[in-house]
Amino acid sequence: MSTHDSEVYTVAPEMPAMFDGMKLAAVATILYVVVRCLNLKSPTAPPDLTYQDTALNRFLLKSCPHLTKEYIPPLLWGKSGHLQTALYGKLGRVSSPHPKGQRKYLPMQDGATSTFDLFEPLADHQSGADITMVICPGIGNHSEKHYIRTFVDYSQKQGYRCAVLNHLGALPNIELTSPRMFTYGCTWEFASMVGYIKKMYPQTQLIVVGFSLGGNIVCKFLGENRANQERVLCCVSVCQGYSALRAQETFLQWDQCRRFYNFLMADNMKKIILSHRGSLFGGGSPKMADADLRRLYTATSPHYYEKESCVHFIHNVNVPLLLVNSADDPLVHGSLLTIPRTLAEKKENVVFALTLHGGHLGFFEGAVLFPQPLTWMDKVIVGYANAMCQWEKQKPACKSQGAHNTETKCSDSTS
Repeated sequence: MSTHDSEVYTVAPEMPAMFDGMKLAAVATILYVVVRCLNLKSPTAPPDLTYQDTALNRFLLKSCPHLTKEYIPPLLWGKSGHLQTALYGKLGRVSSPHPKGQRKYLPMQDGATSTFDLFEPLADHQSGADITMVICPGIGNHSEKHYIRTFVDYSQKQGYRCAVLNHLGALPNIELTSPRMFTYGCTWEFASMVGYIKKMYPQTQLIVVGFSLGGNIVCKFLGENRANQERVLCCVSVCQGYSALRAQETFLQWDQCRRFYNFLMADNMKKIILSHRGSLFGGGSPKMADADLRRLYTATSPHYYEKESCVHFIHNVNVPLLLVNSADDPLVHGSLLTIPRTLAEKKENVVFALTLHGGHLGFFEGAVLFPQPLTWMDKVIVGYANAMCQWEKQKPACKSQGAHNTETKCSDSTS
């Protein structure tokens, strides 16, 4: 072998070492992105509570420990508001139950037909009272959604009757009977359901519950007319935005991918509208219908009306009110949360709970990877309702102690 040939074979290649460095850098970059996207370094903490120091609020916080204890989401993905929201929206609850109820049909004055599903309690309530939860789901939702089924099943087992509004046009197998579907703040259908429950169960007391858009509707309903608060023990609103105009402005931003969520919601609304195109557009001329459909196809965001926002009515609500939001909710901008916080600072009946994690209607709990069937949200709503029922049960005893000493003695008995 020649000297030249031996030199060729003894030169050591350096490319593999460079590639190893690139691989390590790529792995490190991926890990960094994963940690940042999943928010793994974020701490866990109890909800941040805003409330006034009253005997009732002290009793509620003592009797509903989930409001004061640390909320711990699943370790690997639960600190990501996006994943919490996606799992709620697409996967629903783990092995969600199928509660059996009766569907009720209520004719409206304008020719529309509102529907709701009624579920009777599966046990006696711990207070011995007849209590009905009147529930308003999120945008385009109904009683057959996973999160509603899970919450209803849990509430039934705790002794609650449940009435769940099906938003007008949301059920795919129920045809519209007038050219109208649900909107952001129309309370007509919810009012009709509540009126039916009050008439059919004259002894029942009501727990009002609203999720997301439903939270806006129930708070607006209670604040529109003082009579709407009769026989209502309390109200719970979860993950609503409070002001449509201010929320719509934030939906045009790319922060937290909010503009993308806005597109998804608009697309879902288009599908619901088009599924009822015959009822909504069939009554006019073909040219008008085609023009309306063209505007629908080019729409990229829902059209909200500020006058339909509960921010203009919620200060009239005098029953105990629990407002729950999540700091990492990609749909509700942090600037909107000044509304419930300010309200809780000014009104004795309001408690505002803000969690670090939970996304939009997620609030999953679990050890590492797999979430529990019941969420923190389910437990908090029922726990708060149970506490309010217990408070209502002991009120006669407090009143009998005398008007002058009621506050002190009731406070002492629950401290």
